[in-house]
Parts: sequence; C-alpha cells; structure tokens
Amino acid sequence: MFNYLYKKLKFTQLKSEKINNVAAEQKTSHPELSTSLKCNLDILKNILGSSNDIIYREFSFGSKMQINAAIIFLEGMTEKVTINELIIKPFMYDSRLYNLECELGNISIIKNCMLSIGNVKQVTSINEIIDGCLSGDTIFLMEGSKESLVIHSKGWETRGVEEPKTEAVVRGPREGFSETLATNMTLLRRKIRNPNLTFETMQIGTQTRTNVSIVYLKAVVSPKLIKEIKERLNKINTDAILESGYIEQFIEDAPYSIFPTVGNSEKPDTAAAKILEGRAAILVDGTPFVLTMPMLFIEGFQSAEDYYSRTYFASLLRILRFGSFFISILSPATYVMLSTFHQELIPTTLLFTMAAGREGVPFPAIMEAGLMIITFEILREAGVRLPRPVGQAVSIVGALVIGEAAVTAGLVSGLMVIVVALTAVSSFVVPVYTDVAAILRMIFLILAGVLGIFGVGIGLLVLLVHIVSLRSFGTPYLAPLAPLSAEDLKDSLIRTHLWSMFTRPRTIGWHNLKRQEPGGKPETPLEEENKD
Repeated sequence: MFNYLYKKLKFTQLKSEKINNVAAEQKTSHPELSTSLKCNLDILKNILGSSNDIIYREFSFGSKMQINAAIIFLEGMTEKVTINELIIKPFMYDSRLYNLECELGNISIIKNCMLSIGNVKQVTSINEIIDGCLSGDTIFLMEGSKESLVIHSKGWETRGVEEPKTEAVVRGPREGFSETLATNMTLLRRKIRNPNLTFETMQIGTQTRTNVSIVYLKAVVSPKLIKEIKERLNKINTDAILESGYIEQFIEDAPYSIFPTVGNSEKPDTAAAKILEGRAAILVDGTPFVLTMPMLFIEGFQSAEDYYSRTYFASLLRILRFGSFFISILSPATYVMLSTFHQELIPTTLLFTMAAGREGVPFPAIMEAGLMIITFEILREAGVRLPRPVGQAVSIVGALVIGEAAVTAGLVSGLMVIVVALTAVSSFVVPVYTDVAAILRMIFLILAGVLGIFGVGIGLLVLLVHIVSLRSFGTPYLAPLAPLSAEDLKDSLIRTHLWSMFTRPRTIGWHNLKRQEPGGKPETPLEEENKD
C-alpha cells in the first residue's frame, strides 16, 4: 500500500516537473525577428492571438511609398493622439522623408530623426516586444529590419489623485496614491526632491507580469535591507500579482503571526517620511496601497497628523490610541473575569447594579459576551461590504435595534451592551490593528471565562513574548522598547519636539543616523538679547 502511494506521488511529481519544463520551453522558444515584415507580423499574431483589441496597422512611406511598415498597439491602453499625431503622421507628411530618402531603411534613423517622442527603445527580443505591447506601448516594425521600436504611448483611463479613504486627517496633505505606478512614483518624487531617491522596477507574476518598484533613499537606507528585499521578491513564483497584499504575504517575516510585519499606507507623505527614516517602500502597479519595511509595532499607533500638530496634543492622542487598543482587546474579558470569578474586586454598589442587570439572563457571562461580539463583527462586516449609504444604515440601525431588543428580551444585560459598544468604538481608533484586536479579543475572552485573572495574565505574558520575538527584515518588532533605545523613545509612546529629534531611529536608519544638527530650538527675541 505504502509502495503504491510512493510511486503515485513520484509519478505526480515527475508529471508536474515535465509540465513546468514544457511551459518554460514554450515561454523562451519564441523565434527571432527576420527581415520580412510579413513573417514578423505572422510571428506576433501567432503569439498575441486574434483578440479584437489588438490593432495591426500596416502602411507604406517614402517618396514612392517603397518602404512597408506596421505598428501594433492595444486599443484602450494607448493614447490615440500620440499614435496618430506623433507616430503615423510624420511618416505620411513629414518633409524630412525626402532628405533622408537614402537612409530610411535604417531603423536607427527612424528612431533618431522621425519620431518626436521622448521614450523610444530599439529592441530585438520578441519577449521585450510582447511586454511592451501588453504594457500599452506601440510596436513599430519595418520591412528589411530585424529590429523594432517600442514607442511609449501609454494612455488608459485612470483615477486621479484623491483624498485617501482609509487615512483621514484633519491637518495635512489630502492627496493619496492612485492605481497608476507612474503617478505614485511622481507623488513620491515631489515629496523627496533628492537625486539619491531610487526606483528599481521589476515584473512579478508569470501571467500578469505586474510592475513592482522598490523605492529607497540611497544615502540613508541600509544596503543589506535592499538586498534582502530583492532576494525575497525574486523568490516569488506565482501566476498573478493583483494587489500589494499578494506581495506582503510572500515577503513577510512571520506568516503565522497575527501581527503584520510589513506596513502599508495610502498617503504619499507617510510613505515619504518612512523612506526618509531609512526604510524602503514597494509600489505595485494597480493598487494605491504602498508597502513599507521594516515595520515596527509602534507604527500602528502613529499617524501622519502627529507630526503636523503641536507636541502636547499629539502625545495625548498617541497615549489615547494605546489605551484604546488595550480597551478593545481586554474589555469583554475583564467583564467576564470580574463577574464570574472575582466579584470581590467589584465595588459593592456596582456589584448590585451588575447583579440586577443580569437577573433573568439565561446565558453565562462568557456566552453572553461571545454572542454580542460576534453580532458586532457581523454588523461591521455588513456595513463594510454593502453600498455605503445602505451600509451605514444597516450598521447604525442594526446596532440600535438589536442591542435594545436583546436587553428588552432579557437575553443580555445592559452593562454588556455598554462594554461591547465601548470595545467596538475603541477598536476603530487604531485601524492598523483592527483585525488583530478582533482575534485577541476572542482569545482573551476564552481565557478569562476559563481561568479568570490568571488566564488573562498568562495571555498577556504570551502576547508580550510573541511580540518581542518578532522581526521585520531583521529589525526587532518591539523597538525602541525592546531592545531599549533611549534616544528613539522621543518618538514612541509620546512625541517630543521635532527640533529635538537629532537622529533617525537607530534600529532602522543606523546606516546614516544623523537627521539634523542640534540648535534648532526656537528662541524668543528676549533670549537672544540676553545672550548678546
């Protein structure tokens, strides 16, 4: 029996390898271009197929129309004005054709003297031609030439730069990334006008051939980080990359952890600030979410608006976010723990109120809390997935009606509804860890219902050990708290004055720590006069 299974598995493995080898051979066995225009068109038609959106435009040019040529482009992905006015029209009406009559057979002359387009590549590879055509460029082929031109003519419908929906701010830039890679690169270039800002683009996905760009500041980032990112990206072998979340799941350090070790942002100013600290970013064509790495646990409690507001208010908000996170994961567990095991810790007046509220409730506290939390998650998911006007109505009306009806029917206590409502509101204060909080909430609830305060204590200890053990591209996840870095504490639980942050985060920007010179503290005219 085992021998049969072994042979079956071996046969399946050999068959899979054979299929992969055949696919690889088919991918790399494209014939080369010839001097015959007809043969070249037949080759490309055989590869690209007969799809209706692929346009093959054949024409002749020269004083006697003696030279045959063709252009190939995808309708809907190219700019028609560019093709008509800057590619086809010069061959039809340009007077320079007569001056270059004897040299028109040379495709380099066509590239250098006839086409008034900034980005034109002269290529010989079939793969480059296909990639260019499928990316929105126009392919120029000519009789008698084994080379072709890939002419930049991309021009599809895109969403403009809009305010990001997931990272709303009161003060700060309102622009957000879009789904177009070139637009996102421009937004970052506008923020960081430095020649050391580097973009390295590659294609990932055997079927989608998605453009992915690594962004970093060469003088600041650690070369080891860029090397590690490239190695992880090069190991990706999948057929499709449709969103940056695909990339994140392939390159993260701890795939089995509930905590994210790769950051993401929809705001150019946030991504630029992280790049300036010594991090790297990954832009993926087709999504407005940009990945940043390494990521620290503390980043989830930071907001771009913290650095645009004054120190004291920004620090207060950051402390509030930390408190809200712990409220969101521990509130139901604390209620169950106190009402089930440790009633002596509850003040007498509150204990009488809780007892009166729970009178007639048929479920134990842990089941009562679990049902309410599950109900809240259902309402939240319904509000997110439904159309926005309908979703808001479902969330608000559903919460009010179900909560009131449950209390009236005696299924849950009024205090439990208050606890779950407080938990729900607190979970949205730190949107980065909303999904993490939902999982931890249920875990702590079960521990509190089974072991009481000892279960919650054990859960917190295990959680702390787990977070301390995490790494993000070699950087400790809990930095600057573990390992402790006194200088980096200026931008952790609180945010000190910008003029006092002389160095970049030591665990990230150690390659170039210096951020600014000391002495940036503002002084009043009176202090300056006293110095004189």
